Amino acid sequence: MANIFGVNVVSPSQHYEQQYLDLMQHIWMNGDERVDRTGVGTRAVFGATMRFDLAEEAIPLLTTKRVFWKTATREMLWFLTGDTNIRSLVEQKVHIWTDWPLDKYRKETGQKINRDEFEQRIIEDKAFAEQWGDLGPVYGKQWVDWPRYTPAGEGLYRREKNGINQIKLLINGLKNNPGSRRHIFTGWNVAELDQMALPPCHKTYQFYVSDGKLSAILYQRSCDLGLGFAFNIYSAALLVRMIAQQCNLDAGELVWNGGDVHLYLNHTELVEEQLSRKPSGAPKFKILQKPDSIFNYQITDFAVENYAPQPHISAPVAV
Repeated sequence: MANIFGVNVVSPSQHYEQQYLDLMQHIWMNGDERVDRTGVGTRAVFGATMRFDLAEEAIPLLTTKRVFWKTATREMLWFLTGDTNIRSLVEQKVHIWTDWPLDKYRKETGQKINRDEFEQRIIEDKAFAEQWGDLGPVYGKQWVDWPRYTPAGEGLYRREKNGINQIKLLINGLKNNPGSRRHIFTGWNVAELDQMALPPCHKTYQFYVSDGKLSAILYQRSCDLGLGFAFNIYSAALLVRMIAQQCNLDAGELVWNGGDVHLYLNHTELVEEQLSRKPSGAPKFKILQKPDSIFNYQITDFAVENYAPQPHISAPVAV
C-alpha cells in the first residue's frame, strides 16, 4: 500500500484485505501496550486509514476468516429502526449486543444466568426485556430520533415526541444538494453518552457525491481490529450501497479512519492464525430490489456471491 501525500492508495494488484492484515501485523508487533476500560489490555496505535473500492458490486468482506454478513445486515437494519432493545435482535438469533445487558443483569442481581437463559427470558417476557434488554440511546436512536427540544416557557424546555431523523435529512440533502459539504450524521450525542450501554465506536459518517458516485468516510473513534472491524467495514459499505440506491447513485469508495485502533492481548491465537492466512477472492454484493425508503429494506433484499472465506476464528469479546 503506497502513501501519496499522506493518502493511503491500494495498488490495483493488491488484494483489498492486505491493508487490513498489514495494519494488524504492525499493531501486534509495534503497538503501544495499554490498560483499557475492560481490564484485558491492548496493543494500539492512534490514527489509521484504509480505502475500499465499492464499484462493480465490490464489498469489503474479509476472506481470511468468515464474516457472518447476514448478522451484520440484521444489525444495520435494526439501527435504522431506531430500536434500542435487544429483543428483536435475539429473536433473529443475533447475539452481538447481548453481552452488555447480560453483564449488567449479573452485576445488579447477582444471578449467574448464562446467555441462552437470559436471551430466552428476553424473548418470552416482554416486561423483563423492557427492564433488562434496553441498551440506552445507542446508535439507531441517535441516527433516526436525535432528541429535539422546544421552549415551554419560564426557561423550561419540552422534549418533542419525534426527534431529528438524521438519515432522512441526509438522503434528502444528497438528492437535492449533492455538492454540499454537510452530508454528515453522527451518533455522538454528548448529553446522552452516560445513558448508553456502549458509546458509539463507529461514530461519524460523511458522504461525498462526484461523477454520479457516492463515497463515504467513516470515522471510528475506537476499533477492535481483531473482532469488530470485520462487521464495521461491511456494515458501512452496506449503508453506502443502500443510500446510493435510494439516491440513484452508484457506489464509489469507502474511506475508513480509525482513532484508537487496537488488538486485545487475549487475542493472540486469532491474530497469529489470521496473519498466517492469505486473502483471496472478490465477493460481490447485490441488492435485489429497491424499496421506496431506506427504512424498508428486508434481509431478503440482499445477496452476497462468490464469497468463499477461510474458516471462522473465534475469540472472546471484551465487555
